[in-house]
Amino acid sequence: MLNPAGNRNGTRRTSSPPTTTTRAKKYYVLEMFPYPSGRIHMGHVRNYAMGDVVARYKRARGYNVLHPMGWDAFGMPAENAAMERGVHPAAWTYQNIASMKAQLKVMGLSLDWSREFATCDVDYYQHQQHLFVDFLEKGLVYRKQSKVNWDPVDNTVLANEQVIDGRGWRSGALVEQRELTQWFFRITDFNQDLLDLLDTLDQWPEKVRLMQKNWIGRSEGLTIRWEIVPGTGATDATEVAVYTTRPDTLFGASFLAIAADHPLARQAAAASPEIEAFCEETRRAGTSLAALETAEKRGVDTGIRVKHPLDPSWELPVYVANFVLMDYGTGAIFGCPSGDQRDLDFAHKYDLPVVAVVMPKDGDAASFTIGTEAYVGDGVMINSRYLDGLTIEGAFEKVASTLEQASIGNAPQAERKVNFRLRDWGISRQRYWGCPIPVIHCDDCGVIPVPKADPPVKLPDDVTFDKPGNPLDRHPTWRHVSCPRCGKDARRETDTMDTFVDSSWYFARFTAPWESKPTNPAAVDHWLPVDQYIGGIEHAILHLLYSASLPGQ
Repeated sequence: MLNPAGNRNGTRRTSSPPTTTTRAKKYYVLEMFPYPSGRIHMGHVRNYAMGDVVARYKRARGYNVLHPMGWDAFGMPAENAAMERGVHPAAWTYQNIASMKAQLKVMGLSLDWSREFATCDVDYYQHQQHLFVDFLEKGLVYRKQSKVNWDPVDNTVLANEQVIDGRGWRSGALVEQRELTQWFFRITDFNQDLLDLLDTLDQWPEKVRLMQKNWIGRSEGLTIRWEIVPGTGATDATEVAVYTTRPDTLFGASFLAIAADHPLARQAAAASPEIEAFCEETRRAGTSLAALETAEKRGVDTGIRVKHPLDPSWELPVYVANFVLMDYGTGAIFGCPSGDQRDLDFAHKYDLPVVAVVMPKDGDAASFTIGTEAYVGDGVMINSRYLDGLTIEGAFEKVASTLEQASIGNAPQAERKVNFRLRDWGISRQRYWGCPIPVIHCDDCGVIPVPKADPPVKLPDDVTFDKPGNPLDRHPTWRHVSCPRCGKDARRETDTMDTFVDSSWYFARFTAPWESKPTNPAAVDHWLPVDQYIGGIEHAILHLLYSASLPGQ
């Protein structure tokens, strides 16, 4: 029996982009890129059935509809299957694709299977390698040493979200902190552009736009230099910089908190086994936003004391705390317990002062107090000396102006700063089943991109998974090549790309997957943007944000 798509196998071939004489309008329906796990489940059925309804409806309304399907096929699960079942990742992946494709066809979905591809196809990832080289030449890709979560059993880097109670999500091994040289996309160059772009996406769900805004995390504040009281704690530093968005609450400060990797923390840890143990424990714990929100707020006193920037006679303790991240701001915060729940929980735990400095506009300063909940709303200043009665905004400006004119040494005590939570995208993964990074390391010439005229850097088929770690590191021949510049012996990069790179541009490839270049400009201009995307909310941040951040896409 013919299905409504018009044939027996579920294929609905998309018409070519209309010419100027064709009146049919385009409509691009795209569901989330499926991982070939081997079996279709009801989540797939729900997702792709909804997309099919939209595609069929738009065709019935006279639209020329693009409704493609492909496979997000690289990743660690295939490598784990190779180790556990003794099957090659490619064989496991393509078997799963065949099985899932057959199930989708049974559903009778009106998909254009003529545009099908898998990200593990050389015909796909060779174009990704060309994009990488383009970015490298433009300075949008770089290498640097970076602290990573290292699973000593799986021998791979773990994302913060994959560290659960200090252990690897799959192996259960205690995670180690290591310094590795990693490849990064310089997406922070586009922080403000990405934020501004969200205001133009008026057809996106508001909660998705809010999630992305929070992930980018633009904030305006002050970087304040706090003078260290001489002779306190095990440090030779004279000051510590703190970034804050709430300088108006300075008179409610009761402590400073620094990250476990802050230079002051490292100095203090070198002189104290207790501080060293706490720092090591903190480094092992997960640092995802969810982990930081739910973890008990804990710290250890370093013995270091700092002078309050608005009253040098007022000294505050400096703690190493498990809720401060080194890669945000300066890796140091000041705690105002009355205005931040995290700070309030910390202050109660360590018996630190809690002074209310903001109350509702209709409140009574004489009776307003803070109990078990911090006050985070709008209001007026109280218990803040010459700031009393000012609005939050007015107090911000008053403090900023005061500290900008003050100085420590020969520099202002504070400066205004715009900060972003978003960090450059680390794409290095120490595994086999991923897109090879197309660079060569030469002792004489340094890091050299593989020439575009060369064949693509293909993954070798003859690898073994009898040992943990990346098989590319121990391959007898694949990694050994000649330098394309000087001809001397050199080595291929053995890290492969994060799978989110694969899924950050597939929607553009679907517009012309037969092209010898990553995309066809005319096809892209015609079909993009995607008119209807259907996928889980978990795709709303990383996948969609990374797809927007890749230049030229």
